[in-house]
Amino acid sequence: MLITRRVLGSLALVIVTCVVNAQVATSQEMKTEPRASSTLAKGRQILASSCAACHGIDGKGSERAPNIADSPHMRQLSDAQLEHVIANGIAGTGMPAFHSLPDSRIRELIAYLRSLEGTEKNAKLPGNPQKGEAIFFGQAGCSSCHMIAGRGRFIGSDLTDYARTHSAEQIRDAIVDASSAEKQVRLATAIVRSGGKFVGLVRNEDNFSLQLQSIDGTFHFIMKSELEKLDYDAQPLMPTNFGSSLTASELNDLISYLLSAAGNTDPQKRANENDMDNLED
Repeated sequence: MLITRRVLGSLALVIVTCVVNAQVATSQEMKTEPRASSTLAKGRQILASSCAACHGIDGKGSERAPNIADSPHMRQLSDAQLEHVIANGIAGTGMPAFHSLPDSRIRELIAYLRSLEGTEKNAKLPGNPQKGEAIFFGQAGCSSCHMIAGRGRFIGSDLTDYARTHSAEQIRDAIVDASSAEKQVRLATAIVRSGGKFVGLVRNEDNFSLQLQSIDGTFHFIMKSELEKLDYDAQPLMPTNFGSSLTASELNDLISYLLSAAGNTDPQKRANENDMDNLED
């Protein structure tokens, strides 16, 4: 009977300990989430009170100051560099020094600005980035137009950092949704009176001339007085059948590769190489 009571006592102690630990863990989780939410809320308030007059209430810039919400320049700067800019301003520009803001408030502002970059939106997928890389440079043919980390072509947009500001679902929609703006881009064929023929994308055009970039990246400047004919392909440059030509698993692999490519860049290294004067742009 004594052994039974000891066993029961031990079991009771274990149960009580587990319950207490679970309650503590739950309490810590509840405290952590509101704390993070509170930090972003405070950062948003600082943006509205101290920055919105020039950078806009959404931080995306105005005629008075540049985009600080999701611009590439902002993503290239480290938190330490941003803290320096906010605290000390930028000499010779309209960016003042905010000496009155405590370091803790500056960090809250930076945390909120980072949240605007969309870097927390990339949900982890069950896809395989290595397989996705093979699809990007092989089966799907993405690299025939797009570049990632210096590999591929640049007739389309550089996708190295694309996943930094786009969620997994946004990336999926961009791949399979035929209504996206980039899929409406079409190759043009320009024939000049001398008999020359150029195929590529029209990058710039005015009343007198146009600039056409061929698939290999070469630019051709063509005077309209010399232009005999300019035709656009019926089909957009971006394929519209990825939703059917790629399986759901392959799409996950491809998206995972884009997420991985953006996540593997080293923002601190790039920030050290990037001049803080880029904020003036």
